Amino acid sequence: RGPALLWVRPPGPPHPGSVAMSGPPGGGRRGRPEDTTGMGKAAMVRNKTSNPQQITAEQLLREAVDRQEKEAKPPKQYIADEDELQMYKVRKRKEYEDVIRMQRQNVGAWVKYAQWEGSQQEFRRARSIFERALHVEYQNISIWLKYLEMEMKNKFVNHARNLFDRVTQLLPRVDQFWYKYAYMEELLGNYAGARGIYERWMEWEPDDNAWLQYVKFEERCKEVEKGRRVMERYVNVRPTQHGFLKLTKFEEKHNNVARARSGFEKGVELLGNELDEKFYMKFAQFEQRQKEMERAQAIYKLALDVLPKGASDELYRAYVSFEKQHGDRDAIEEVVLNKRRYIYEEGIKKNPRNYDVWFDYCRLEESVGDVGRIREVYERAISNKPPVMQKRFWRRYIYLWIYYALFEELQTGDMDKARAVYDAVLKVVPHKQFSFAKLWKIYAEFEVRQLNIDRARLIFGRAIAECSKERIFLDYADLEMRLGNIDRCRKIYEKFLEAHPHNPKAWNVYVDLEDSVGEVERARALCDLAIQQDRLDMPELVWKRYIDLEVSNDELERGRKVWLRLLEKSSHCRVFIAYSEFEASTASSMPNCREALERGIKHFKSEQRSDERAMLLEQWLKLEREHGDEAAVEAVEKRQPKRVKKRRKLPTEEGQPDAFEEYMDYVFPDDKPEQQNLKILEMARMWKARKLAGGVAVPGGEPS
Repeated sequence: RGPALLWVRPPGPPHPGSVAMSGPPGGGRRGRPEDTTGMGKAAMVRNKTSNPQQITAEQLLREAVDRQEKEAKPPKQYIADEDELQMYKVRKRKEYEDVIRMQRQNVGAWVKYAQWEGSQQEFRRARSIFERALHVEYQNISIWLKYLEMEMKNKFVNHARNLFDRVTQLLPRVDQFWYKYAYMEELLGNYAGARGIYERWMEWEPDDNAWLQYVKFEERCKEVEKGRRVMERYVNVRPTQHGFLKLTKFEEKHNNVARARSGFEKGVELLGNELDEKFYMKFAQFEQRQKEMERAQAIYKLALDVLPKGASDELYRAYVSFEKQHGDRDAIEEVVLNKRRYIYEEGIKKNPRNYDVWFDYCRLEESVGDVGRIREVYERAISNKPPVMQKRFWRRYIYLWIYYALFEELQTGDMDKARAVYDAVLKVVPHKQFSFAKLWKIYAEFEVRQLNIDRARLIFGRAIAECSKERIFLDYADLEMRLGNIDRCRKIYEKFLEAHPHNPKAWNVYVDLEDSVGEVERARALCDLAIQQDRLDMPELVWKRYIDLEVSNDELERGRKVWLRLLEKSSHCRVFIAYSEFEASTASSMPNCREALERGIKHFKSEQRSDERAMLLEQWLKLEREHGDEAAVEAVEKRQPKRVKKRRKLPTEEGQPDAFEEYMDYVFPDDKPEQQNLKILEMARMWKARKLAGGVAVPGGEPS
């Protein structure tokens, strides 16, 4: 290589921003590295700005190559006479001997020495050197190869044979020597000798390639029968999938179909589980080439049944392609079904309680129609009960039982089996913790479809005794209503009221029953009982049903009395609004409507509830616009409040500054200013009294 190059910026004026650093004498300057180039200040680059003349890495490399010095070559030496040649040989031998004496284990030195002797036509000396090297390390393959190469290159055939015999005895597991030995004999036309070499080699039971080379040798010699015997020996010695495939390929190549088929069959018989999808695909493709489609189809099915599903994707695709070409619709569907079954089975292995997978699996089997498989899948599915006694974990599981029972009823027509499924699921569900009204209803409807009404009633009775859910009472009553048994419906609703006396729906459905059969007095009596209850979950539903009952029978006066009774119990704003709408719209009595609203406004005014009071005035204005006259509308509009912003004082700790907050309030025209001022004065007196007593101020309101 050439000398290293250093790119140095040309000298020039210093950069205006550069500052010279001074340091102690006798040493490098502070902030600068020590100068090791011998170039002094010229080696230091003070100006860091870019040079207008730039150079690339490619230019640097080219200059380095151009400046490289040519490699020194030794001069050529010409030998003029025999004496000089002898001197040259002696000198070279001395050099080689010195090298191998100092580096006895250096195989390269031995080989170079022997090859040099061979180039000088000193073959005896070359053989001697190779033999000396073999004494040093006889297991070195490269020494033997170079030794054999020299003998064969110079056509010493017998020497080469002797060497091959020696090395195959010393290193019989090195296949390279056997290959070269047999190939040399084949090139010489000594086929018997080559066959003998292969036979000696096969005694050592080498790997697959050695046997296949022996077979190819026999094929080149046109000895097919001998090759067949060699192939049989190979399969007997190494019974592997690869060996059987090579055997069948050999037999098919030589048009022996029967032996090829027997080779495949023997492989399946001997190896069995050791075979993979490749072997079966080759077998099936062989049968396809022989136009044996039924055999090929049977092989594909056998392979899909034997092999694990995860290791047969290629086989599955090949089978689908085969069925599309040569099969019918049913065969193709069977292939697809088997694939789907495998997917579902894998999902179930991961999570046996994944009920969505079970649903899909059951639907798949139902689409096929195999009753035995369908029942098997359902039985496997229902055996995976949820591990936790919580209803949310059981909801999906219960539907497996329901679908199983519906399958037995609708598809197989086995009613006894369906009834047994229903009985089993009722035993499985922990009714003391939770129950499913849908399950009882479906079971009872099943018995109704079988015209077994008494058994359906027993099922509902058992459901009422075990869980007493609202839905069960309603479904039982609906069944009896469809059958026309009013007295049984009344008994069911009475049981409903006994079990759920605080449920307004229990009262309402009973009232609906009596109203539907024309028993208005009984319905009215039920409503009276309901509204007299001390506790109801949503009493407004009962009151509304009572009022609707009276209105539907054109008993407006009775309805008004019910409203008044409700107003005595509740003074809620929405009650006044609903009553006003009843008087204005249903009863068409605006005076009663105005009276009710005025009553509500006075009530909320006395309680100082401005928001409810404003809502009633807004409702009054709306009703007057719909049902009143202009004078009434104008009068109500004058009473509408104004929304204003006010500020009130917040309670604070002692020593803290006063805090205030803003809020929205209503100012009603009905309130006189004197009353408002009196209210403010009263609040001021209360505040002063609390202050004198040492209490905490309570926030009051003052207009802003």
